[in-house]
Amino acid sequence: MSAVKVMLWMCLCICVILTAKAQDTTAIRDQNNNSAKQSLSQIEVQSMRVDCKVASRFAHTAMTTKALNTANASQEVFFEVDLPKTAFITNFSIEIESRIYVSEVKEKEQARQKYESAVSSGQTAGLVKASGRHMEKFSVSVNIPPQSHVTFTLTYEELLQRHLGSYEIMIGVRPKQLVRNFEIVVDIYEPNGIAFVDVNGTFITNELLPLVKKTVTDNKAQVYFSPTLDQQKKCSDCEGTLIDGDLFIKYDVNHPQDIAEIQIVNGYFVHFFAPDDLPQMPKNVVFVVDRSGSMEGEKMKQTREALMTILSELHEDDYFGLVTFDNVIESWRPSLSKATPENVKEAKEFVQTIEARHMTDINEGILYAVNMLTSEKSDFFPDMSMIILLTDGRPSSGQTHLSTIQENVHKAINGSISLFCLGFGYDVDYSLLDKLAKQNDGLARRVYEASDAALQLQGFYEEVASPLLFEVNLNYPGNDVTDLTQSHFRQFFKGSEIVVAGRLQKLETDAIQTEVSAHGLRDQFVVQSKAVAEDWDSVFPEQEYIFGDFTERLWAYLTIQQLLDKIEKCSPEDKENVTAEALDLSLRYNFVTPLTSMVVTKPQAEGEETLVADKLTEEQREDTTEHDIGALYAPPQLISSGIKALRLPAKRPQGLLPAKNLQRQLSAKKTPNLLPSYLVDGDPHFIIELPEKNDALCFNIDDEPGTIFNLVSDPLTGIIVNGQIIGDKKVIPGRKMHTYFGQFGIAHEKFGIKLMVSTKEISLSEEGKQTKLSWTDNRTIKGLNMDLQMIKDRSLTVTLRNSVKFLIILHKIWQNHPYHQDYLGFYTLDSHHLSHSVHGLLGQFYQGVNFEVSDLFLGKDPDKQDAIMFVKGNKLTVTRGWQRDFRKDVKNGDNVPCWFIHNNGTGLLDGVHTDYIVSGLFKTI
Repeated sequence: MSAVKVMLWMCLCICVILTAKAQDTTAIRDQNNNSAKQSLSQIEVQSMRVDCKVASRFAHTAMTTKALNTANASQEVFFEVDLPKTAFITNFSIEIESRIYVSEVKEKEQARQKYESAVSSGQTAGLVKASGRHMEKFSVSVNIPPQSHVTFTLTYEELLQRHLGSYEIMIGVRPKQLVRNFEIVVDIYEPNGIAFVDVNGTFITNELLPLVKKTVTDNKAQVYFSPTLDQQKKCSDCEGTLIDGDLFIKYDVNHPQDIAEIQIVNGYFVHFFAPDDLPQMPKNVVFVVDRSGSMEGEKMKQTREALMTILSELHEDDYFGLVTFDNVIESWRPSLSKATPENVKEAKEFVQTIEARHMTDINEGILYAVNMLTSEKSDFFPDMSMIILLTDGRPSSGQTHLSTIQENVHKAINGSISLFCLGFGYDVDYSLLDKLAKQNDGLARRVYEASDAALQLQGFYEEVASPLLFEVNLNYPGNDVTDLTQSHFRQFFKGSEIVVAGRLQKLETDAIQTEVSAHGLRDQFVVQSKAVAEDWDSVFPEQEYIFGDFTERLWAYLTIQQLLDKIEKCSPEDKENVTAEALDLSLRYNFVTPLTSMVVTKPQAEGEETLVADKLTEEQREDTTEHDIGALYAPPQLISSGIKALRLPAKRPQGLLPAKNLQRQLSAKKTPNLLPSYLVDGDPHFIIELPEKNDALCFNIDDEPGTIFNLVSDPLTGIIVNGQIIGDKKVIPGRKMHTYFGQFGIAHEKFGIKLMVSTKEISLSEEGKQTKLSWTDNRTIKGLNMDLQMIKDRSLTVTLRNSVKFLIILHKIWQNHPYHQDYLGFYTLDSHHLSHSVHGLLGQFYQGVNFEVSDLFLGKDPDKQDAIMFVKGNKLTVTRGWQRDFRKDVKNGDNVPCWFIHNNGTGLLDGVHTDYIVSGLFKTI
C-alpha cells in the first residue's frame, strides 16, 4: 500500500436496508370486475443488530437480522447490506429453522465452476454490486416456509485509515418499518488512549438524541443506540419509522510524537506512526488540468471553482505551476512561481480563462509538468514535489497507447515526484490513472459528477496540502521480524497515519528494536526505541477476547491490499508469484478479495441453490455505475431494497407474478435516481422496463430483412434513431427466419451529426468530416457535440452533448456458424433529456405508459400465465414471460420478467408496427 493510500480517509460504512410492511394491500378484481382489497401478510423483522468492534483501528463488523414469515404461504425474503468498498467480506450465513447454511471462500475460478455447475442457464451471480461512491451492496434472497424464522449474518473486516486527524465509522440504517429489537453497538479499543469521540446522524432528531449513549474512558469507547418501538415512530398514531439515515462516529487516538505506537500480540506486531506536531514542509506542486471538449459546462465550472479555493490555501513557502491540456499543452508560466499573494492573484486570473476545447493528450500534459519540476531542481527549491492531474477522459490525441504512456511517465519521473490522478466521472480511463499513480508514489481518486464536485477536489487537496516528512523509513534492526508490509513511504502528510505490520521470527519474542528516519523541514528526523509486548488481557481485563487474533488479521489484510497494488506495478515475470501469494493469504484468512469468491448456498423450494459473491474491482464498479445507475432493471422484489416479502405459489415458474386476480395501475413517472429504461435486443425483442413500478412490458417485431424502422424521433431536439433488420445466414429447416437489428443510424440535425453503426464498422460524419472506427479497438473520442466510448468487440456508448446517451451492444457469433451472424442491441440510458414530442417504436414510451393487469389464467404454455391487460383503451390478452438485458453480461444477459404483448405489439403501439417503417437509415419517412 502506498504511503498516500495509508493517509487516505476511509470510512467504515455499514448500511442494512430493510423493507417490510406488517400489512400491505393489493387491488384485485372480483368476478363482476369491481375493485376490492385483499391483505397480504408480510415478513415481520423481529430484530436488527449491528455489532462493530474496532481494536487498534482494525474493524470487525457483524450484521445480524432475524425475521419471521407470519403468512400461511411461502415468501421470498431479501437481505441487503451496504459495506465499504475497501472491506473484505469474511463470512455469511443463513439460518432457517435451526439449519445453518454457511458460505465458503474459494479461488475465483473454482467458485465460478461450482456456480456454473449448480445453477441453470441465465441466473446471475451478482450478489455484490456498486452502491454509491464508497460502498458495495451485498444482496441475497431466500424462500421462507410459512410461520418460519430466518436469520442472516454477514461479517466483514477492514483497517480504518486516518483522514485529516480522525477515523470515521458510518452506519447507515434504513429498516423502512418498526423493529421490535433494534440495536447498534460500536466498541472501540485503543491501547494508547482515545483522544475524542463525536457522534451525530442524519436521522437523529431532538427526541432520538438522548437515546444515543456514548461512553468514553481512557482507552475504551462505546456507542449504543437501541430505541423502543414507540421511540422509533414518527408519531404516536402512525407506523412510520424515524430510523432512516446514517449514524456517524468520528474519533482519534493519542499519538506518541516519537517512535509512535507499536503493539505486539501473539507473534505479530503493528506499528502506527502519526506525529502531527512537526513543522510543515514547503512543496512544489503543478496542477495539470484537462480542458478537452468533454470538460465543457458544469465540470469546467466546478474545476475553476475548486482551483480558486486551492490556490488561496497554498502556503507562502510553496512553489506552484499550472498546466492545461487538450491536444495542445499550455501553461500559466513556463516555470514554478512562489505562492506569494501577488502570484496567487495572477494565477486565479489565469484559471478564470480556462475553457474546454478539443482532444485529450494526457501523455504530453504530464510530461510537461514533470519537466517544470525537474528542470528547476536545486537546493533553492523544496524536495517535496508533486503533480495533481485532473482529467475526465481517455487519451485521444498524441500518444494513446496506454502502456507507452505509463512507461514514458515512469521514466521521466524516475522516483523524484509523486503523481496524484483525479478522474472526473465515469468516462475516464480509471485503470490508466490508477496505474500511473501507483507506479509513481501517488494515488488515484474518482471525482463524482455531482453538485459537490468542487468540494471533492478541494477535499482531496486538503489531504496532501501539508507534508511533514519526506522519504520516511521504518526499520526494525536485527533478525526479530519477518514478512514486513511496506516500510518505506515517500511522504507523510499531516492528519494521516503510516501503518506497518509484520511477523516475529519467534513466537516467544516480546520486544523488538525500532528506528524511524526521514527528512523534515530543518534536519534529519531520527527516533529509536524498543517496543515491548503487552499482555492484551491486562490492557482490557474485562474482555475475554476482543475478536480473534486481530493483529494477525490486520497484518494479513494490509499485506493482501499491498500485494494487489503490487500486481499493477510489477514485471510480468513477478506478477504470477505476487498473485499466488495474495491468493494464498486470501484463502487462508477467508477474505473475499478480487482473487477469491464467496460461494453462497441457500435453500430453495426444490433443493438448494448456489450463488457467488465477488469483490468488485474499480473497473467493475465503473461498468456497473456507468450503465446501471437509473437504468438497469431490478426484479420486483428488489425495488424497495432490503428485506421484502413476495407471496409464492408452491411451485412458481420463473417470471410469474405471485398472486391471482392481480390488478395494477402503473405509470412510468421518472425520478432522478430510478429511471425507466428502453431497449431492443435479440430477435428483436423490445423491452420497456419500469423499475419504479416493479414491472416491464415487452413485444417482438417480425418483418423482412432489410426493413428499416424508426426507433426514436424527436422533432424538437432534431434527434433520429433508425435501425435496419437483418436475418440469419440461412433458415434452419423447419424453423422460421430469425431477424435482428444489424445496423443503426443516429442523426442530430442541429449538430450536423450522422453516426452509422453496423456489426462490421462505425462511421461518423460531423459537419462534413468523416471518421471510421473498427470494433477491434478500445477507443474514446470526445468531440464538441458527441462523445463515443468503444469497448473492443463489446459495446459503443454514444453521448450527445447536453442530451441523451445511447448504448449499442455488439453480439459476436462464431463466424463459421452455419445459420446465425453478428447482431446489435440498442439501449436508451437517459431518455429524460428528450422532449415531450419524442416518438418512434421506443420513443413513444419515454413519457410513460399506463396499464392495468387482471384476471390471471393458464394460457397455451403450461409454464406461463396469461392475463387481461387494459392499455391505451384496448383490452389485450398478454403472457407473463421474460426477455434478456445484456448490459451487464453480454454473453448470457440478465432475465427481465415482463408482460408480453402479442402480434407485433398491436394494441400497445400507437398504430401498427408498419407505420414506423422508413426509407433510409437517416430518413424520417
